[in-house]
Amino acid sequence: MNAADSPRIASETTPLVSVGVSKKPKTPLPKFQIGILMMLHVTEPIASMSIFPYINQLIRELGITGGDDAAVGYYAGIIESLFFVMQSLTVLTWSRLSDRIGRKPVLSIGLLGTCISMICFGLSTTFWSLVVSRCMCGVLNGNLGVLKTMMAELTDSTNMAQGFVLIQIFWRVGTFVGPLMGGILARPQDSWPALFAHAFWRKYPYFLPCAVAACFVVMAYFMLFFFLEEVGLKNLVDQRRHYLPLASQAEIDVDDREVLAQNSMADIPMRSLLTPTIVIPIANYAMLSILDISLRTLMPLFFSTPMYLGGLGLAPSSIGLWLALFGIADGLLQALFFAKIVDWIGPKRLFCVAVSCFPPVMLVFPIMSWLVQARGIVDHTITFALLGQLALTAIWGLAFGTIFMFITASAPAKNVLGAINGLGQTAGSVARAIGPALATSLFAFSKEHHLLNGNAVFFILIMLAGVLRWLASQLPDEMQDRDE
Repeated sequence: MNAADSPRIASETTPLVSVGVSKKPKTPLPKFQIGILMMLHVTEPIASMSIFPYINQLIRELGITGGDDAAVGYYAGIIESLFFVMQSLTVLTWSRLSDRIGRKPVLSIGLLGTCISMICFGLSTTFWSLVVSRCMCGVLNGNLGVLKTMMAELTDSTNMAQGFVLIQIFWRVGTFVGPLMGGILARPQDSWPALFAHAFWRKYPYFLPCAVAACFVVMAYFMLFFFLEEVGLKNLVDQRRHYLPLASQAEIDVDDREVLAQNSMADIPMRSLLTPTIVIPIANYAMLSILDISLRTLMPLFFSTPMYLGGLGLAPSSIGLWLALFGIADGLLQALFFAKIVDWIGPKRLFCVAVSCFPPVMLVFPIMSWLVQARGIVDHTITFALLGQLALTAIWGLAFGTIFMFITASAPAKNVLGAINGLGQTAGSVARAIGPALATSLFAFSKEHHLLNGNAVFFILIMLAGVLRWLASQLPDEMQDRDE
């Protein structure tokens, strides 16, 4: 046996880090393509969350509840959940279809579906027309799973944290723009009577925010059509040839063989992917999603609930401003510190710290309810409580970037990234479908029956957060290098 092949004998003089081994250089991100991808991504939260500031008021104006303010949460939860219910039924199909026909056609269908459904939502004057428009949006939209797959294809293990944090940053940008736009533009005939005096705006008072959201989607569609390039394993080989010109011919040959395997990836049985390595990160993502959408749904509902029922009684414009502020804080923390914190403490520790912030976030709600009922006014004390909740919610948001990394790293091969991201998005969509209806129904039930002084919903969600914390402990301590 050659000396080079023999195992190295460790001694006190052997360095802990081999001198000849250097850290893998970071591959530069393809900035233009990722920029286009993020412009497409930001339209979904803008469209979906623009309805949050006014949906509760819209339900009241439709007269469905018969004047019972405590029952508004039931119907608002149904409307907010329908998109995710229908998306959960189709997102895996769209993801696997993108493996066959390419990412761009599937993304185009999703954008067109979102645009048409938003226009229909703005023109709806009955509860059932709202239902149909939200269902249509969910059925036709599988974009989030495809976008995550494209991000995985555009990054490697050296720049994955930088790439996946952008998904969360731009999502939070959308959660800032969407509610702000929805709150400001809702009922324009009241805010700008001279400009919107036509009878159309009195008949469709919530059409303007829906139309503006649809315009964002149309702009994204043209950016997709003219500028976005298809991404696949062949593109990854080309990027490696460009960025790593000294790579060995053997490595390139391996990548070329992976390209040949691309044709069969759509035919891999889904059952073969249901291993603990893949299921545990997806289970974490599902529980994270159900708690996050519950929080995002409860915020505008709690803010709009009258003070005599323990809410803050805020107007839609104020609700939009507060939700926008939450989005700004979340986005700034992600943009400035996420990649650095991942490098510092690792993805698993960051995920565990982030999910541990959920219980105190929930506890702020009953504290604010008690303060409002004791003082009879929303004053600076409530403002300080909201700012504390904002800080905790921003830390909670760091969990998404890390769990996306775990899901991507769980892929046994690059040619199943689409299927695994489809599975993850299906689980997330099911969770997001359950979350709004569960949270708003529990909120309404707690208020109607005065369970724990109307605060039972918050303590139930805290118990679910305990389940998530246990699931987080099951994640691997280190992520596997998916480039090996």
